[in-house]
Amino acid sequence: MTPATRRIAHESLRGKIDAPAFTEGEARQISVPLVDLLAAPQGARDRQLVMGESFTVVDHDHHFAFGFATKDGYCGWLPTTALEPALPQTHWLAFPASHLYPEPRVQARVIDVLTMGARLTVIGEQGPWLETTKGFIWGAHLRPLGNWMADPVAVAERFLGTPYLWGGNSRAGIDCSGLVQISQLACGRRCPGDSDLQQSIGTEVEGPLQRGDLLFWKGHVAMAMDERRMIHATGAFMSTVIEDIEVAIDRIAAAGHPLAARRRP
Repeated sequence: MTPATRRIAHESLRGKIDAPAFTEGEARQISVPLVDLLAAPQGARDRQLVMGESFTVVDHDHHFAFGFATKDGYCGWLPTTALEPALPQTHWLAFPASHLYPEPRVQARVIDVLTMGARLTVIGEQGPWLETTKGFIWGAHLRPLGNWMADPVAVAERFLGTPYLWGGNSRAGIDCSGLVQISQLACGRRCPGDSDLQQSIGTEVEGPLQRGDLLFWKGHVAMAMDERRMIHATGAFMSTVIEDIEVAIDRIAAAGHPLAARRRP
């Protein structure tokens, strides 16, 4: 969460840290359907970003750029080929996944697969199809920016069966904090990217759990569906699943991790 390298830091850190130089950064956006945000150039995946998400570039290292995602301030490296100039966007993908086509025809060869949260610029309409600067997409899968969903749990349920992927943020693979973040963002709520950061949002739950409450363990988060059930992406099953809350609490505690917090976003 610190937008700085050994060479340069973002202007927001001026007066807070010592750095050889400071920069306002370069406004860019993700140009590919999905890209890993890396801990270092060619390093391990920390999170993922999807097409159209805003990214501020702070530094460069050969074919990699360092910066942070506008949605949550998460810092990391990604290939410069995954970036393009920032452009005004009009819609977001409100469906777990959808296809881009070169023409408004279901038999056409698919250009690419997008995941929920992708942001696009709509430039035209042909029947039930919307034309974007990236290609055609089924119009019912898009919503105008600002037209958010209402229930994060209902969003999470759309990802049932999605395979578990450490640092994943897409229908192709998602982890516990990625599921919570994508569900909150789809409802127009700000949300950090990692479970330890997510534990700081909202208020502590004193009484019975309600739909949408978050349960935290060391390194893990789940979302309550009601007082009895929860939904989470978990390496225990390598999938996004629904589990009985008390059963999960006992199972995870037996592995050495007692329930740490219950929060209401």
